[in-house]
Amino acid sequence: MTRRVLVSFGTALWLAAVPAAQAEDKVNLQRAAEVNAQLAITYLKQENLTAARDKIERALDQNPRSSEVQMAAGFVYDRLGDDRKAESHFQQAVKAGGKDNPLVLNNAGAFLCRKGDKKQGEQYFLQAAASALYPTPEFAYLNAGQCARADGRPKDAERNFREALTIKPNLGDALYQLGDLLHTTGNDLQARAFVQRYHEVAPASPSSLWLGYSVERKLGDEAAAGEYARRLRGEFAMSTEAGQLFDAERAAQ
Repeated sequence: MTRRVLVSFGTALWLAAVPAAQAEDKVNLQRAAEVNAQLAITYLKQENLTAARDKIERALDQNPRSSEVQMAAGFVYDRLGDDRKAESHFQQAVKAGGKDNPLVLNNAGAFLCRKGDKKQGEQYFLQAAASALYPTPEFAYLNAGQCARADGRPKDAERNFREALTIKPNLGDALYQLGDLLHTTGNDLQARAFVQRYHEVAPASPSSLWLGYSVERKLGDEAAAGEYARRLRGEFAMSTEAGQLFDAERAAQ
């Protein structure tokens, strides 16, 4: 009787150890997948695309349910020019838990706005902006605005740019984008205000000076337009915008 009890007890211990060993193997695979995904990104930065692909495929075999691994795969296949695979991996990254990770949402949104469903990309940016974990939601709104504008939805773009400026009123890129958008849609009086605000908080660029010139010409303020033109010629004489200015002034003669 005693022997039977000991044998049964020993068997129970062995059976209990199996799940523990399996759990340890799972953790080891997850860690290995993380390492291989990081190596894939390192090789990607080094332009060693073959090694990057090999490492990310190994990581996917080890832990395909990791949002970080799927996101890294999206980067790799985007760089390899396989848009279908890249989009699939970015979408899987979101589904694998990335919907609560603003970094994953931001990267998935960036890819879709460049090469896929721009409306879905905008939504990912907006989800990232709404996350309490995202330290700079103004940039997510800025990205969402650019995405909506590229998709031919100026009203949505304007709303997103204004959200970015509500959070950070001196965000130069949002000020410029909103001024340019308003000029494009014919609201030059408001556009003027945003161009002026832009030049108060950010250094002038060829595009900002050209925008200022274009807005003032539309509003009929030749003195203000002339000042923008003077700066554009003087500070950025070799720019494309300076060439556009030359053509515009010649056409007006």
